[in-house]
Amino acid sequence: MNAELTDRPAADLEPLLRPLFHAAAPGAAVAVAVIRGDERTVSCRGYTDRIGVRPVRADTRFEIGSVTKTFTALLLAEMAARGDVRYDDPIDRYLPADAAPGYPHERPITLLHLATHTSGLPRLPVGLTPAAVPRWFTKPYATFGPSHLLRALPRTPVRGTPGAQVRYSNLGCGLLGLVLANAAGQRYEELLRSRICGPLGLVDTSCGPGGEPATGYRRGRRVPSFRLPALPGAAALRSTADDMLRYLQAHLALDAVPLPERIDATALRTALGEVLTPRVGRRRTGVRICLGWNQRSLDDRHFPGDPRSQGDPRSLDDRHFPGDPRSPGDWDSADEEATAGVADGLVYHAGATRGFTTFVGFSPRAQVGLAVMAGTQPVRGRGFVQGAYETLRTLVADRRPE
Repeated sequence: MNAELTDRPAADLEPLLRPLFHAAAPGAAVAVAVIRGDERTVSCRGYTDRIGVRPVRADTRFEIGSVTKTFTALLLAEMAARGDVRYDDPIDRYLPADAAPGYPHERPITLLHLATHTSGLPRLPVGLTPAAVPRWFTKPYATFGPSHLLRALPRTPVRGTPGAQVRYSNLGCGLLGLVLANAAGQRYEELLRSRICGPLGLVDTSCGPGGEPATGYRRGRRVPSFRLPALPGAAALRSTADDMLRYLQAHLALDAVPLPERIDATALRTALGEVLTPRVGRRRTGVRICLGWNQRSLDDRHFPGDPRSQGDPRSLDDRHFPGDPRSPGDWDSADEEATAGVADGLVYHAGATRGFTTFVGFSPRAQVGLAVMAGTQPVRGRGFVQGAYETLRTLVADRRPE
């Protein structure tokens, strides 16, 4: 990126960011990355430790929770652009013969269904919650590995016809990561590094430990690092404000991100466009599901779901947010009216682990991007993620032509 990167927000940006820092617990690690046209800002507050010795930096690593799903969807689009997989491939093609979920095979679950939460799969795998309970306050999902997942899939119920309705599923997105890894003959993290993170220069984005990590807190108590060996494609990534700035820039203008000559730049460029194409929509509220991302009109101020909602305590991702596909209501299939593109639309996703909260969003039309990462669960009330969404909306509206 050629534009200057500054750690000091512009005078008009500081008042917008201040509520985001205040919404987190006092002293909590918070990092914000902003793109406005040619302006690049990374602003950090708080400390990576409770005693206040190590301040947060642009290269401090945060758990990004379900924002991982956008990386997995981008990987799907990149592999589809190369011809390695097809969106309408049935998942059975990439699973052991005895590991497919039970569903009517005249309408199989496809890779696209997994990426758009239309597979009919439940939120979590069968057996994950019982396995997590004994370790609920330490590392609840760490002992549930890929072999457990494959044994659980044949016992996993599928609700309705695949492709007919949106039901938010961590299992579906995590399974997408597994089948893509099987299709390529590589582990998920290795595949993501070679196809996405490496080419985009995301040097500190990975599933494992490393770098300068922030410490996560929940209700004032330190939370051990999050591990999800069975479903890394759903919520296992860690990243930094620096890397999220580059990730946002790639979605806004790939030409601004230098790519290594050895990679298939055409496939990655195609994929970055594909993930922004709406696939499923809700006419009444204007929410659209793209590949891994949610999309809303800038003018639509109605937000389905209560921002005060505390979510399902068994979920890997503990917060509802504006336009979240977990919000109640009927969804329309991918027809022309429901999935028409939104020229001034906001594209976004949020995520939470037990000790971290993240929001990432952008507007290609306005050339605005925002990533907010915090080493704490948000406070009650208006909500950390809700505030981040409103900040993005304000940033985009300020650049809208009269």
